[in-house]
Amino acid sequence: MTKPIAINAFSMNTISHLSPGTWRHPRDEGRRYVDLDYWMEVARTLERGKIDVLFLADVLGVYDVYGGSPAAAIRGGVQFPLNDPLALIPAMASVTEHLGFAMTAAVSYEHPFPFARRMSTLDHLTKGRVGWNVVTGYLNSGAVNFGVSGQEAHDRRYDIAEEYLEVCYKLWERSWEDDARSADAAGDVVADPARVHPIAHRGEFFQVPGIHLSEPSPQRTPVIYQAGASARGVRFAAAHGEGVFVAAQTKAALARQVRGLREALAAAGRPTDSAKVLNQQTVIVAETDAEAHRLFEEYLLYASTEGALTLLSGWTGIDFAELGMESTFEDQEGNAIQSVIQAFSSADPGRSWSIREIAEHVRIGGDGPVLVGSPTTVADQLESWVDETDVDGFNLAAAVVPEAWTQIVDLLVPELQKRGRHKVDYEPGTLREKLGGGARVAPWHPAARVRI
Repeated sequence: MTKPIAINAFSMNTISHLSPGTWRHPRDEGRRYVDLDYWMEVARTLERGKIDVLFLADVLGVYDVYGGSPAAAIRGGVQFPLNDPLALIPAMASVTEHLGFAMTAAVSYEHPFPFARRMSTLDHLTKGRVGWNVVTGYLNSGAVNFGVSGQEAHDRRYDIAEEYLEVCYKLWERSWEDDARSADAAGDVVADPARVHPIAHRGEFFQVPGIHLSEPSPQRTPVIYQAGASARGVRFAAAHGEGVFVAAQTKAALARQVRGLREALAAAGRPTDSAKVLNQQTVIVAETDAEAHRLFEEYLLYASTEGALTLLSGWTGIDFAELGMESTFEDQEGNAIQSVIQAFSSADPGRSWSIREIAEHVRIGGDGPVLVGSPTTVADQLESWVDETDVDGFNLAAAVVPEAWTQIVDLLVPELQKRGRHKVDYEPGTLREKLGGGARVAPWHPAARVRI
């Protein structure tokens, strides 16, 4: 039986996401990111293609590592200006019925009590179509604006995240019993006080004694995604992740990551297929291979090398402005996204990437691979990545928007459907159910273990 391929659209509420400079392309509409009509058009297009999830990235901070200044990010629109992804979701949900929405939110600077309420509100408004990509933050520029001197150490941030999730799980799963809300007009009872419980949480980082302000939403706990590929991140994903987002450069590197994640799931007492692993890819697809490659070359005319280095500096915590373009990128320690450093260091064992090579690679599609070709060619490539690595699917980023989404929906999806590798219709129910799970988190999940 052929394995179905999960497909997410990967985007961000900003002018340029992972292909810096391409906002200048005459057909790119990234400048409309402040226009709600634009996002609703994108959502309708993605649902037409039976895309699983619109996955919205986010950062709290500006990319200011490159050259020791935010100037390059500000000048080049490198994930800047950047608006809140959460505000987009209710509007997009209002014009769709099935498309899921996963938003990135960091645990580093916001207390879990109000955040849990916002996620419950979103889950209600979308009728259970929300996921949360749990991140710990990686930009010092964000940390200092919350009144702290800088980022906590990498692994310490995950310790905070563990307790943050524990608080959220207690609020979502423990505070309200299933039958607490009755809305009994005759009895003059909205909710039964005996069935609404304080969570009485006292931990190292958070003190939350009281009750959840929101009644239980369709999923209670949103679908949990995790994007860490460091050793600590993998352990965190193995405990909490229902979906795991990676960015491997090669099939060999991806196969190693998927195998490691499956082993970590087993070690955590979970089924090895209980988390969908999604690799970041960018696809440029056209009617023919020649046309697709022409488009790729056209996009490169607008792509920014400085923008790529600005992204890389922010992701790794290494100032690439201080390194010569022909110097090599060796395995280094950083306090930002360690998996980015490891991805380039281990993509081709024995190869040393020059800074120039990395910048040229990153300027279209960021730190993930780029596939270019006709629907047949790209579908062949995606199938081979799935079949050779055991990955479950892809977060597909866009070089030029919304052109890329239209290419994927109108050209690539029908080819995958013809091969039986992509669904022809959505499953009913919540996002978790559409992705193959139950209405609520599985028994192995930490959220299930806090229930009364």
